[in-house]
Amino acid sequence: MTSLKDKTVLVSRRVPEKIRERVSQTYTAILNDDDRLYSTEELLSKADGVDGIMCCHTEHFNAEVLAKLPDSVKIIANISVGTDHCDLAAAKKLGVVVTNTPDVLSDATAEIAMLLMLGAARRAGEGEAMMRADAWKDWSLSFMVGTQVTGKRLGVIGMGRVGQVMAQRAKAGLDMEIHYHNRSRLSPDKEAGAIYYDTIEALLPNCDFLSLHCPATPESKGLMNAERLGLLPRGAILINTARGAVVDDDDLIAALKSGHLAAAGLDVYNNEPNAHPGYRELQNTFLLPHIGSATKETRDAMGNRALDNLDAFFSGDEPKDRVA
Repeated sequence: MTSLKDKTVLVSRRVPEKIRERVSQTYTAILNDDDRLYSTEELLSKADGVDGIMCCHTEHFNAEVLAKLPDSVKIIANISVGTDHCDLAAAKKLGVVVTNTPDVLSDATAEIAMLLMLGAARRAGEGEAMMRADAWKDWSLSFMVGTQVTGKRLGVIGMGRVGQVMAQRAKAGLDMEIHYHNRSRLSPDKEAGAIYYDTIEALLPNCDFLSLHCPATPESKGLMNAERLGLLPRGAILINTARGAVVDDDDLIAALKSGHLAAAGLDVYNNEPNAHPGYRELQNTFLLPHIGSATKETRDAMGNRALDNLDAFFSGDEPKDRVA
């Protein structure tokens, strides 16, 4: 590959050591080894004179920020699948290329979705807290009774890469019946016997569990609101590893408090990391801090995918994962 050392890349967060070595060997890299979240002003200042930015979903590039970027910045290579933190239309208008990292985190995120489903159903959060507080004093037939998962109906909204892996694991490992809604119906081989619904409203009454895997877009903001949550059977359990924006927090908390939903397992939130405090006050929530892709293998793969996109762009080729 042609030397790209004359290109300067700002790496906005600390990256795995293998990725640090690769970006440092290939480019003139500005690193953030302290892993401090830059303010918008700091990010813009550090971007002065750089050719590209490697960032995560923690950096927000709205239209205003993009307009203030130095003219030298030609590409934003996200180390994430989701791009809701970037105004893609504004980036395209300004001629700034944006890429993401699909495919490589499907297994890891589906694992977390399975963990959330099982943890929420079997009251794992309550049990773990009880053990740490040395509060387990007795056992009875009515003690810590949860919801069985095996053989139940799993609804999936967003049957993309992660949704398909989740469905496969649930069907093969837990004998679950898969129901789904997607923007378009899958081919029979990818559908693998899952039952398709052309509207979310038609899907919801058929879900003992509902797992969200759709992207956050203006159209999907607040997708799961009071009306749609009310269409789920009483005692259903909601899982979200997509983005917090697809859920109306107040409506979900109300459904959990009322008992209409038995539980929720959440890995993503509105206004991260400042999740709605109402979730912490409920016993029937199983909560994780956005760790869907947090395995060594996946984070390395994500970093390499972002670097592949940078390498292609600066070599004059079209990045594989261009979204703007």
